[in-house]
Amino acid sequence: MSSMFGVAVLVAAASMSPQAQQPPQAPDTNQAPSRDRAVNPSQPDFTIIGLPTTLRIPRFKSSFRVTHRFTRPLGQGDFGDLVSDFFGFDSGAQIGLEYRFGIMAGTQIGIHRTSDRTIQLFMQQQVFRQGSRSPVGVDVIATAEGTNNLQDHYSPAVGAVVSRELGKHGALYAHPIWVNNTNPSPSEIVDHNSTFMLGLGTRLRIRPSVYLVGETAPRWGYKPGFTHFSFGIERRAGGHSFQLNFSNGYGTTLGQIATGGIRDDDMYIGFNISRKFF
Repeated sequence: MSSMFGVAVLVAAASMSPQAQQPPQAPDTNQAPSRDRAVNPSQPDFTIIGLPTTLRIPRFKSSFRVTHRFTRPLGQGDFGDLVSDFFGFDSGAQIGLEYRFGIMAGTQIGIHRTSDRTIQLFMQQQVFRQGSRSPVGVDVIATAEGTNNLQDHYSPAVGAVVSRELGKHGALYAHPIWVNNTNPSPSEIVDHNSTFMLGLGTRLRIRPSVYLVGETAPRWGYKPGFTHFSFGIERRAGGHSFQLNFSNGYGTTLGQIATGGIRDDDMYIGFNISRKFF
C-alpha cells in the first residue's frame, strides 16, 4: 500500500508541474500550405477576361498569362466565309504577354505588353479581404500605360476592384476606374480626354473546374468606340487556366478597354491562357 501511495503522489506532483500546466502548442503553420497558395474555387485567376479580380498572389511567387484576340469579325461575310477562315483562327491577332509578381502579402505588381507595342505597368494592393470583418474584397489598382513601348500616348489609370465571392460557386465584381487620355490621337496627357468606367463582371462555377465568365464596362466622360463587353467559358487544370472568349473588341489593358470596343454589332473570338508558379 505504501508503494501505491508513493506512485500516486508522484503522478499528482507531475500533473501540478509548470510544464504540465502549459496549454498544448499550436501546430507549425509554416509547414501547412498558406491560404494564398491554396486554389480558390471562386476566384481561380487574376482576371475575369480583361478586368482584374481580387485573387491574391503569394509573396515572391508569380504568374504568367497570354491573351490572344483574333482581328477578324465573326460576322464578316457569310457562314461559308467564316468556315473557310476556320472561324477566324486564320486571321491575324493581337497578342498580349503578362507577368505578375507578389512583392508582399496582398501586394502584386506586373507588366502586360500587347503586340501593337502597348505596355501597361500595374500595381494592385488589397485593402479588405472578404471574411468575418468584411462582406466583400476590395483592392486598389494603379497602372501606367503607353503605346510605342511606353514612349507615346500615355494613359494612366487608378481605381478599385470590389469582389463578392458566392461561396464556392463563383464571384461578382465591380471596377470603378478612372483612365486619363483615352483619345487614341493625342500623345500628351490631357484632362478633357478622361474616362470613368464602372466595370461589372462575374465568374460562375458550373462544374468543379469549369466556369462561365462575362464582363462589361459602361463609361462616363470621354467615350470613344463602343462599350466593352465580353463573355466566355473557362477550364481550370491545376495551376493552368484556359479560357475561350468572345468580345466586341480586342483590348486587354485598362486603357484599351476604356477606349471601348471596335464594333457594337459583331464579335471577335479569342482566348486567355494563364499559369501560376506556386
